[in-house]
Amino acid sequence: MDLQLFTQKISAHFKNELPFVLFSLPQENTITALIQQSSVLYKSDEFSANGFIFAPFKFEGEAFFIPESDSEKITCEFTKTSFQMEPVAIAENDVEKYEYIALVEKIIEHIKKRKAKKIVASRSKDLNLDHFSIDTLLTRLFSAYPSAFCYIWYHPETGFWCGATPETLVQITNDTFKTMALAGTQPYTANEVSWGPKELDEQQLVTDAITTNLQRVTSLLKVSNPYTYQAGPLLHLKTDISGVLRSRKTTLTKIAAAVHPTPAVCGVPQKYAKQFIIENEGYDRTFYTGFLGPIQENGNRAMLMVNLRCMKIDNNTAHIFVGGGITIGSKPMDEWQETQNKLQTMLQVLSPML
Repeated sequence: MDLQLFTQKISAHFKNELPFVLFSLPQENTITALIQQSSVLYKSDEFSANGFIFAPFKFEGEAFFIPESDSEKITCEFTKTSFQMEPVAIAENDVEKYEYIALVEKIIEHIKKRKAKKIVASRSKDLNLDHFSIDTLLTRLFSAYPSAFCYIWYHPETGFWCGATPETLVQITNDTFKTMALAGTQPYTANEVSWGPKELDEQQLVTDAITTNLQRVTSLLKVSNPYTYQAGPLLHLKTDISGVLRSRKTTLTKIAAAVHPTPAVCGVPQKYAKQFIIENEGYDRTFYTGFLGPIQENGNRAMLMVNLRCMKIDNNTAHIFVGGGITIGSKPMDEWQETQNKLQTMLQVLSPML
């Protein structure tokens, strides 16, 4: 289907307040759409039917789901539009800044008392959209970040979400899997890249925690050395993790539960960090740092992604979500600046709509 007809179909469905999801895999030029034919809010706790999963941060075994069985599935070969990626200037809000810095300082105090090794702090930034257009959003989002998993999800009961996430939660092909540890952030520049002790320690912490959690569902684990990975305007430290599942009967739900929430979006130890986040962040993450992705072959093939570099759009307001991992070596002002840098991923998409 050509792009014009594709976007017209999506726009009409959206105006009728009917559910749909669009997505493209990293380094691919095909956008796949599942256009749900009813307004039912489906849920799945088995992840064994073909469709698209959308799970919250506070995942407890059940996720929202758009099933292929109740959807029209269409694809569009998409030629990415070239546009200038200039930083979008937005005014700093002093209240937001000092609230976030206070949160980071509180986390550091907890780490100093050895209650945790790492806790991820996050916040949301609200921006008015004067010229919102789903056509513009689709074109810019799917053009801007070819190395990311890009998506737009809409259901009237969950809202309109979109993002360009660089982080795989788990990719399954029969009894083999791939995942990653992603931590450490710096802006992309033409200069030679160097990583400090804080970022290297954080990356190792994330890698160790993920591999430990995977041991109960795997029979073989292979871990790469960390390397620099570019995600849009940002650089991260990345470690590839792959292996073989212990049993073909290991369900996708069990695998997701074993790795979610990862230390890259929650902390170490997981239980303490998650409770701290819920009690102290000051807002509900809902689907930010949850996970999402397509399921094929009745759960034998799937790509589940961590819901990062994302936003929710409602009533012509964009709520952009950003965060960062706090460890003993964190500096509160640097952590604030890191979230400012991360805002740019979605700001580049929104630029003509602000």
